[in-house]
Amino acid sequence: MNTSRSTARAATIAAALTAIALAPFTARAQTAATAAPDDIAALRAQIAALDQKLKVLERNLEIKDEAAVAEAKKQPKITASDGRFEIVSADGANSLRLRGLVQGDARFYFDDANAATDKFLLRRARLIFEGKFAERFNYVVQPEFAGSTVSILDAFVNTAVTPSVNVQVGRFKTPVGLEQLQSDPVAFFNERSIATNLAPNRDVGVQVFGSVLEQRLSYQASITNGVIDGGNSTPASDNNEGDFTYAGRLFATPFVNDKDSALKGLGFGVAGATGNYRGSTSATLLNAYRSDGQQNIFAYRTNTTPTAANTTVAAGTATVLSPQAHYYYGPFGVLAEYFRSSADLSIGSGTTQNAREVTNTAYNLSVGYVLTGEDSTFRGVTPKSVFNPSAGTWGAFEVVARVAGLDIGDEAFIDPAGAAVSLAAANNATEVASYGVGLNWYLSKTIRAGFDYFHNDFKLAKGNTVPASGNALSDDEQVVITRVQVSF
Repeated sequence: MNTSRSTARAATIAAALTAIALAPFTARAQTAATAAPDDIAALRAQIAALDQKLKVLERNLEIKDEAAVAEAKKQPKITASDGRFEIVSADGANSLRLRGLVQGDARFYFDDANAATDKFLLRRARLIFEGKFAERFNYVVQPEFAGSTVSILDAFVNTAVTPSVNVQVGRFKTPVGLEQLQSDPVAFFNERSIATNLAPNRDVGVQVFGSVLEQRLSYQASITNGVIDGGNSTPASDNNEGDFTYAGRLFATPFVNDKDSALKGLGFGVAGATGNYRGSTSATLLNAYRSDGQQNIFAYRTNTTPTAANTTVAAGTATVLSPQAHYYYGPFGVLAEYFRSSADLSIGSGTTQNAREVTNTAYNLSVGYVLTGEDSTFRGVTPKSVFNPSAGTWGAFEVVARVAGLDIGDEAFIDPAGAAVSLAAANNATEVASYGVGLNWYLSKTIRAGFDYFHNDFKLAKGNTVPASGNALSDDEQVVITRVQVSF
């Protein structure tokens, strides 16, 4: 295209110069039937000179355009569109993509116990930096700005050793919980199920992952410092006695390459993690479990000092196992998982006081259906249209439902050996049954609104009396959580 423009410009200039040069001779031709031989020779010489100048001018223009094209190829490429902002080096070997997530919530409780906790809050506020360098290395840095302090959620580098073997180093999600591994903006509900209380979350270490058999089987294997039951690694990321936590996950999608199969969206697998958390001078504090409405529903005896005599800590082996599956077909989607978490616990670090193994279990069954016909996938819903009432388009709508349960082992409250001291704090639920329904409205690729209703039924531990009015467990939880989200 640049050569065509250069030729056109050169032709225009040549035509003008030729017209000027031939003007005198044209006049003479009009007054004489024939021209003298000398005049014809002079005219030919002048035309030849003009032709040479034209060729030089045309080549200069071509060189200029070629230089401009070569220079453009050296410049980085910038892409800015709905849901994407990316800078890529000219050779494609280095890139930086900026992503973000902002979630604004409103919570309204309809039970007497939590009526005073209605609130608006900023649930998440993240800037996500991801990209690659030296062509083979990928990176992600994800800080969280919501809350009282800024924290780093993810920070890792990975590289592909072979097409089916990738190595990742840094802070990342432990490969256990299916819903936990799903990205925050695309989950069925505004909050993950109560079953996720038993899934280890982010930790620091190294992970090997990939897929084989033409993407039909994916695997993850990690060695990390160790977190249990919904925990995140601390800034210090300590591990006790030099022992690490080992986690692994196998997930099969046997029909993923069969485009016309109704089972293309079927996936199933198993994940688990195990580690030793006994420390001679330190121990792992245990996390509280939360309801769908984010109220504390169970906690172990707690003190800010792990060695305190009245603090329950992990003091031995902890293991979690999770069979899991999902199925997506057109607008329909379902996700299911089960957890069995066992941990050796005691009161106070480095002691055997009231030591015992506590086994907790949980399950989650979530379903969704896109009313407007878009495909439901593990990576979310992409609306076919955007919200534009003047054009008669409203985006996509999805209805969702969930049933989940959490069962705290009796050993947390009563020692089978007969010890009188409970590992759990006072006023705790021993069983929780959760029911939820919701509506998701996808206004565009980047904007989503969610409206969820949850009902949590609590069963108190044997011997526990109903807490006083105002305690989160004094009444079954009924809460509506609404959210407006921007994700790009």
